[in-house]
Amino acid sequence: MSHVSAVGGRHKAAHKLSWLDRALDALADPARRERAVLALLAGYAAIWSLYGAIAKGSQDLHFDMGEMIAWSREVALGTPKHPPLPAWVVWAWFEIFPLQDWAYYLLAIVVATFALWVAWKACEPFLDGDKRLVGLALLTLVPFYNFHALKFNANSAMTPVWALTTWWFLRSYRSLKPLDAAWAGLSAAAAMLSKYWSIVLLAGLGIAALSDARRRAYFRSGAPWVTIAVGLAAMAPHLAWLYVEGFRPFRYAMESHPTGLWEAALSGLGYVAGALGYAAAPALIALAAARPSWAAIRDTAWPPAGDRRLALIAFAAPLLLPVIAAIAAGAAIVSLWAIGSMTLLPVVLLSSPQVVVTRVMARRILALAIAVPLVALVLSPVIAVVIHRQGVPNDATHYRLVAQAAEQAWRETSEEPLRLIGSYNNVLYGTVFYFSDHPSTLEITDPEVTPWTDAQRVAREGIVLFCPVEQTRCVEAMDALAARGPPGQRREVDVSRRFFGVADKPTRYVIVTIPPAAGG
Repeated sequence: MSHVSAVGGRHKAAHKLSWLDRALDALADPARRERAVLALLAGYAAIWSLYGAIAKGSQDLHFDMGEMIAWSREVALGTPKHPPLPAWVVWAWFEIFPLQDWAYYLLAIVVATFALWVAWKACEPFLDGDKRLVGLALLTLVPFYNFHALKFNANSAMTPVWALTTWWFLRSYRSLKPLDAAWAGLSAAAAMLSKYWSIVLLAGLGIAALSDARRRAYFRSGAPWVTIAVGLAAMAPHLAWLYVEGFRPFRYAMESHPTGLWEAALSGLGYVAGALGYAAAPALIALAAARPSWAAIRDTAWPPAGDRRLALIAFAAPLLLPVIAAIAAGAAIVSLWAIGSMTLLPVVLLSSPQVVVTRVMARRILALAIAVPLVALVLSPVIAVVIHRQGVPNDATHYRLVAQAAEQAWRETSEEPLRLIGSYNNVLYGTVFYFSDHPSTLEITDPEVTPWTDAQRVAREGIVLFCPVEQTRCVEAMDALAARGPPGQRREVDVSRRFFGVADKPTRYVIVTIPPAAGG
């Protein structure tokens, strides 16, 4: 009986190996690899988005994601804090998909998966055969493309546009073709329209261009000037908006992370260390699998002049420049802002001819890359329960319930649709996703960041206000606003979320309704 079991086990193992080998063959075959990688990435997106919906099922959407919803309802050429492209993407997505948590997690993972596909394309001139697949598999082990990607905000929105900018820059540098240069310019504009932090990417790519031995030919061609002209043209409407608005988002960026010179320098070094830490797992796996010689390591660390060195500098410069940027701006920076910087990691790790990728190595790394999301999916219900029992900061388990209580209070106050809600930042943006009337927002503790709502609009449309009792600044701002409007309702409610029969710690909220003024 044990002999039969052993034989059966070997047959199963052989079947698994043959399946992996067939996948590797398909991904290495020029005639089949594009369809194969799209199928692989589609499965990746499906598993990780399902993981997000289940593992985060005991909490509500992060308030950063809700803030994107609020901005998407005031579609404009800019927002009070960041450039507008992520809000435009959210608006377009929810014109098609329902306002459900799972749909938002799907968007977040689709964005990250698209960045992986771009990285696959960007690696093509540098990696072939099994190396290219191994590079993509290693990239899926970077948390930027899964765990961190699930929170769609201005940071995660950088991932695909940084990848596109890097890809098209390298293409245009090699080909000098105007069309490639134009795509590089459009991609660079998209990066800047996602987050102004993208300036470090553009500066890093500029350093890569200037450091290359072919720089004379590049700058004497039309390519860089086409890139600059197209990029500026694409950004022109937003630049005009910035001028009219007095560069308000720049002020927010400078005022939100101020610090001293020493702290800024430490945060810059922490940025580099943190970014490299996120890439540590794939780097160590590649090192353990390939076991490169010292000559191969030296060739990887500093390749000969040419495309590989250009790619290395294009990868490293945007990671190192933030140290200087933090000191110059006197601002603290965080390593999560490096979320878009890993596109060329496979090229850096594997492109040396002296780094050998065997079929056994490729098979094992592909198996690991497939296993990680599957294991995460299996564990996702347990993760949801653990999160619920440990608690989540910023009242993130109560947003949906608070929205329901606030809507009920409004229905008892007015027969008009609910057009405006008001609270302080985290709770305001955490709840806005869950209101059925799709209201606009007023941040009552800092009204400048919601310029679309003023006193006249509040009087005309009415508003429902809500604050946790413990947030005294929010409650004081709410009372001051309520004192100026027509009388509505004021109530206090205790909110507690139950998950698998277990209730979390209740939070008391004050809810105040201000109906529309008569004749408004």
